Amino acid sequence: MTGWSTPAVSPPALRVRLGLVAALAALVVVGLGALYAGDSKPGIVDARIWAALDGAGPPWRSIALATDFLGEPVGAATLIAATVTGCLLLRQPRAAVLVVVGVGTSVGTATLLKSLVGRTIHGGNLSYPSGHTAFATALALVVALLATGRLGLGRTAGTSLVLVAALVAGAVMGWAQVSLGAHYPTDVLGGWCTALAVIPATAWLVDRTADRLVDRTAEAGRGERP
Repeated sequence: MTGWSTPAVSPPALRVRLGLVAALAALVVVGLGALYAGDSKPGIVDARIWAALDGAGPPWRSIALATDFLGEPVGAATLIAATVTGCLLLRQPRAAVLVVVGVGTSVGTATLLKSLVGRTIHGGNLSYPSGHTAFATALALVVALLATGRLGLGRTAGTSLVLVAALVAGAVMGWAQVSLGAHYPTDVLGGWCTALAVIPATAWLVDRTADRLVDRTAEAGRGERP
């Protein structure tokens, strides 16, 4: 038995459903990216949501700034370090790897898409999709997947937990980004969907790699027996 023999970070009961969610999310990311490629102004939906959020008082702005900090390098690094430490304490190395690789890939994908799409805000700042929202959603997804495995949740309960966690994290960070004027609302949706597309695929790859390591270790152990 090795550390990689721990439960899968992509529970088998959830793989099909999360795969469908990931595919749909990827289509949304591509569709919005094509729609707003090279744009530098809010769409109709963006303008309406901005108008609804306009006028938030100082307390709300302080909360938005604190939330935004969690997606900045220092705040994000702190959250990742704390989550990885928690995974290792729970003896879940696969989850620890997914935190680093999955969240990193989500943010990296969002960064790459910004350059490809070329949508800008405030005089040239690349905006689509929101990296902050992708980060928060990705981290929440990883934690929810870990909780699903640890609690032994079934298909319906597990899927609900994962999607609710992603929705809450994405909504909170997205609200902060829109309230601060850092992103258009559709940028936030793109960032949310980026994480939904990346994390299930990355979790599956982590499990595949870990399973192969376990198999090779077992074969090596049998080969060493007299």
